[in-house]
Amino acid sequence: MLDSTDAASLQVCQADYRDPLHASALVRLLDAYAQDPAGGAEPLGAFAKANLVKELAARPQAFSVLAFAGGQAVGLVNCIEGFSTFACRPLVNVHDVAVLASHRGQRVAEKMLALAEQIARGRGACKLTLEVLAGNASAIRLYARIGFAGYELDPAMGKAQFFQKWLD
Repeated sequence: MLDSTDAASLQVCQADYRDPLHASALVRLLDAYAQDPAGGAEPLGAFAKANLVKELAARPQAFSVLAFAGGQAVGLVNCIEGFSTFACRPLVNVHDVAVLASHRGQRVAEKMLALAEQIARGRGACKLTLEVLAGNASAIRLYARIGFAGYELDPAMGKAQFFQKWLD
Protein backbone atom coordinates (compact mmCIF):
# COMPACT_ATOMS: atom_id res chain seq x y z
CA MET A 1 0.00 0.00 0.00
CA LEU A 2 1.43 3.39 -0.95
CA ASP A 3 -0.65 5.53 1.41
CA SER A 4 -0.64 5.72 5.19
CA THR A 5 -2.49 7.85 7.72
CA ASP A 6 -1.65 8.28 11.39
CA ALA A 7 -3.90 9.23 14.29
CA ALA A 8 -2.82 12.88 14.11
CA SER A 9 -4.29 13.17 10.59
CA LEU A 10 -0.94 13.25 8.83
CA GLN A 11 -1.36 11.72 5.39
CA VAL A 12 1.68 10.47 3.51
CA CYS A 13 1.41 9.42 -0.13
CA GLN A 14 3.42 8.89 -3.27
CA ALA A 15 3.07 12.04 -5.36
CA ASP A 16 1.13 11.86 -8.60
CA TYR A 17 2.97 14.29 -10.87
CA ARG A 18 -0.20 14.64 -13.02
CA ASP A 19 -2.28 15.82 -10.06
CA PRO A 20 -2.29 19.65 -9.97
CA LEU A 21 -2.54 19.66 -6.16
CA HIS A 22 0.49 17.38 -5.84
CA ALA A 23 2.43 19.28 -8.52
CA SER A 24 1.80 22.63 -6.85
CA ALA A 25 2.66 21.24 -3.40
CA LEU A 26 5.91 19.76 -4.70
CA VAL A 27 7.11 23.06 -6.13
CA ARG A 28 6.01 25.09 -3.07
CA LEU A 29 7.70 22.71 -0.64
CA LEU A 30 10.92 22.47 -2.63
CA ASP A 31 11.03 26.27 -2.91
CA ALA A 32 10.54 26.59 0.86
CA TYR A 33 13.36 24.07 1.38
CA ALA A 34 15.63 25.92 -1.06
CA GLN A 35 15.08 29.13 0.93
CA ASP A 36 15.96 27.43 4.23
CA PRO A 37 19.61 27.60 5.33
CA ALA A 38 19.81 23.78 5.00
CA GLY A 39 18.75 24.16 1.36
CA GLY A 40 21.10 26.99 0.42
CA ALA A 41 18.97 29.99 1.47
CA GLU A 42 18.04 30.90 -2.11
CA PRO A 43 14.63 30.50 -3.77
CA LEU A 44 14.21 28.13 -6.68
CA GLY A 45 14.81 29.77 -10.02
CA ALA A 46 11.95 30.47 -12.41
CA PHE A 47 13.08 27.66 -14.74
CA ALA A 48 12.99 25.06 -11.95
CA LYS A 49 9.60 26.28 -10.72
CA ALA A 50 8.13 26.12 -14.23
CA ASN A 51 9.66 22.79 -15.29
CA LEU A 52 10.41 20.66 -12.25
CA VAL A 53 7.24 18.55 -12.16
CA LYS A 54 7.25 17.99 -15.91
CA GLU A 55 10.89 16.89 -15.82
CA LEU A 56 10.37 14.56 -12.85
CA ALA A 57 7.35 13.02 -14.56
CA ALA A 58 9.44 12.38 -17.68
CA ARG A 59 11.85 10.24 -15.65
CA PRO A 60 10.53 6.82 -14.65
CA GLN A 61 13.40 6.50 -12.17
CA ALA A 62 12.06 9.48 -10.16
CA PHE A 63 9.39 9.44 -7.49
CA SER A 64 8.31 11.78 -4.73
CA VAL A 65 6.53 11.41 -1.41
CA LEU A 66 4.30 14.13 0.03
CA ALA A 67 2.93 14.68 3.55
CA PHE A 68 -0.30 16.54 4.21
CA ALA A 69 -1.61 17.72 7.59
CA GLY A 70 -5.13 19.09 7.70
CA GLY A 71 -5.14 19.29 3.92
CA GLN A 72 -1.96 21.42 3.84
CA ALA A 73 1.19 20.10 2.18
CA VAL A 74 3.87 20.05 4.89
CA GLY A 75 6.57 17.66 3.69
CA LEU A 76 8.33 16.38 0.58
CA VAL A 77 10.87 13.69 -0.26
CA ASN A 78 12.26 13.45 -3.82
CA CYS A 79 13.94 10.20 -4.83
CA ILE A 80 15.90 9.17 -7.89
CA GLU A 81 16.65 5.54 -8.70
CA GLY A 82 20.21 4.71 -9.56
CA PHE A 83 22.09 1.45 -9.90
CA SER A 84 24.55 -0.34 -7.62
CA THR A 85 27.11 -2.06 -9.80
CA PHE A 86 28.50 -4.02 -6.82
CA ALA A 87 25.05 -5.42 -5.94
CA CYS A 88 23.84 -5.41 -9.57
CA ARG A 89 20.54 -4.01 -8.36
CA PRO A 90 18.78 -0.66 -8.26
CA LEU A 91 19.40 1.76 -5.40
CA VAL A 92 17.34 4.81 -4.51
CA ASN A 93 18.95 8.14 -3.70
CA VAL A 94 16.88 10.30 -1.38
CA HIS A 95 17.64 13.60 -3.04
CA ASP A 96 15.52 16.07 -1.04
CA VAL A 97 13.90 15.86 2.38
CA ALA A 98 11.86 18.93 3.24
CA VAL A 99 9.45 19.60 6.09
CA LEU A 100 7.92 23.00 6.74
CA ALA A 101 9.32 24.60 9.90
CA SER A 102 5.84 24.53 11.45
CA HIS A 103 5.81 20.73 11.33
CA ARG A 104 9.38 19.83 12.22
CA GLY A 105 9.89 17.61 15.25
CA GLN A 106 6.65 15.72 14.54
CA ARG A 107 8.27 12.78 12.70
CA VAL A 108 6.92 13.91 9.33
CA ALA A 109 10.23 13.15 7.60
CA GLU A 110 10.43 9.76 9.30
CA LYS A 111 7.00 8.80 7.97
CA MET A 112 7.82 10.03 4.47
CA LEU A 113 11.11 8.14 4.47
CA ALA A 114 9.30 4.97 5.58
CA LEU A 115 7.09 5.23 2.51
CA ALA A 116 10.10 6.01 0.29
CA GLU A 117 11.74 2.85 1.65
CA GLN A 118 8.60 0.83 0.92
CA ILE A 119 8.55 2.12 -2.66
CA ALA A 120 12.30 1.43 -3.04
CA ARG A 121 11.83 -2.14 -1.81
CA GLY A 122 8.99 -2.54 -4.32
CA ARG A 123 11.42 -1.50 -7.06
CA GLY A 124 13.88 -4.15 -5.93
CA ALA A 125 16.39 -1.62 -4.57
CA CYS A 126 19.25 -2.89 -2.46
CA LYS A 127 19.68 0.33 -0.47
CA LEU A 128 18.71 3.95 0.07
CA THR A 129 21.37 6.64 -0.10
CA LEU A 130 21.32 10.30 0.84
CA GLU A 131 23.61 13.18 1.60
CA VAL A 132 23.25 15.65 4.46
CA LEU A 133 25.12 18.77 5.47
CA ALA A 134 27.35 18.21 8.51
CA GLY A 135 25.69 21.14 10.31
CA ASN A 136 22.18 19.70 10.00
CA ALA A 137 22.31 17.90 13.35
CA SER A 138 18.57 17.21 13.62
CA ALA A 139 18.53 15.54 10.19
CA ILE A 140 21.61 13.49 11.05
CA ARG A 141 19.94 12.30 14.28
CA LEU A 142 16.81 11.33 12.31
CA TYR A 143 18.77 9.43 9.68
CA ALA A 144 20.78 7.55 12.32
CA ARG A 145 17.61 6.73 14.29
CA ILE A 146 15.98 5.14 11.24
CA GLY A 147 19.02 3.11 10.21
CA PHE A 148 21.21 5.25 7.93
CA ALA A 149 24.95 5.26 8.55
CA GLY A 150 28.05 6.69 6.93
CA TYR A 151 29.21 4.73 3.89
CA GLU A 152 32.45 2.82 4.00
CA LEU A 153 33.74 -0.37 2.42
CA ASP A 154 36.81 -0.80 4.60
CA PRO A 155 37.33 1.29 7.75
CA ALA A 156 41.01 1.65 6.81
CA MET A 157 39.92 3.57 3.69
CA GLY A 158 37.55 5.84 5.65
CA LYS A 159 34.02 7.02 5.05
CA ALA A 160 32.85 8.16 1.64
CA GLN A 161 32.71 11.89 0.96
CA PHE A 162 30.23 13.66 -1.27
CA PHE A 163 31.65 15.90 -4.03
CA GLN A 164 30.10 17.89 -6.83
CA LYS A 165 31.16 19.63 -10.01
CA TRP A 166 28.72 21.98 -11.68
CA LEU A 167 28.37 21.69 -15.43
CA ASP A 168 27.10 24.57 -17.57
